[in-house]
Amino acid sequence: MRIDLATAPGAAERPNEDWLSAATPAAGGGVLVALDGVTPPPGDVGCAHGVPWFTARLGGRLTELSGSRRDMPLARILAESIRDTADAHRGTCDLSHARTPQATVVVVRWDEAHVEHLVLSDSVLLLEAPDGGVTAVLDDRLDRLPREALRSRASADALRNAEGGFFTAAADPAVAARAVTGRSPRGEVRAVAALTDGASRWTDTFGEGDWAQCLAVLRKEGAQGLIGRVRALEADPARPHARGKRHDDASAAFAEL
Repeated sequence: MRIDLATAPGAAERPNEDWLSAATPAAGGGVLVALDGVTPPPGDVGCAHGVPWFTARLGGRLTELSGSRRDMPLARILAESIRDTADAHRGTCDLSHARTPQATVVVVRWDEAHVEHLVLSDSVLLLEAPDGGVTAVLDDRLDRLPREALRSRASADALRNAEGGFFTAAADPAVAARAVTGRSPRGEVRAVAALTDGASRWTDTFGEGDWAQCLAVLRKEGAQGLIGRVRALEADPARPHARGKRHDDASAAFAEL
């Protein structure tokens, strides 16, 4: 088994709000977790801790439970992890605030029999079959919304974690039921990759290759190689940029099972 992780902040002057982790439990198999913290606008967000604190707490709990509780489905693990993280600052922060710290989520877990996955919001999970075919597991609710509906802060907040909008992991455990989940026989998956949207833009924004080619870059050049390619594309002023951001936190995890 080979596991490769890399992450890079979008700007040197602010902390990286992504979270990546990998675990190889003593019982066998493995776990990858990738979170992309949602950067709030300037001003009060009701929380004294900040997004990096939140993603570290949530990511750490997700990794622990995914590795130690094989009896728990990933959606339940996400719900428990959100609840535990919320409890850690419920007494000091306004968790009802629309911009309370939140994140996208990818979790993939495997053992000798199965590969399980969970995706919430716009990070990407790639599953590679033994014949080289690649399936992208996506929660595309955000991409299906009209761009004009997200242009103002008020309208975007109204669509966040709401019916007809899109969902992120924040303070409500019930959001776990909105995640895209699935399970594949272990023999049908030879490699997996988790990408936050700062790394997935190599394919979904810049169109440099399809998902199979993206995974091939990860296999050949590693996670840092893919992020380096993205940064080179972002440096080209003629290139389009996702949702107006020239640089974003970028994280990639690749596991060859």
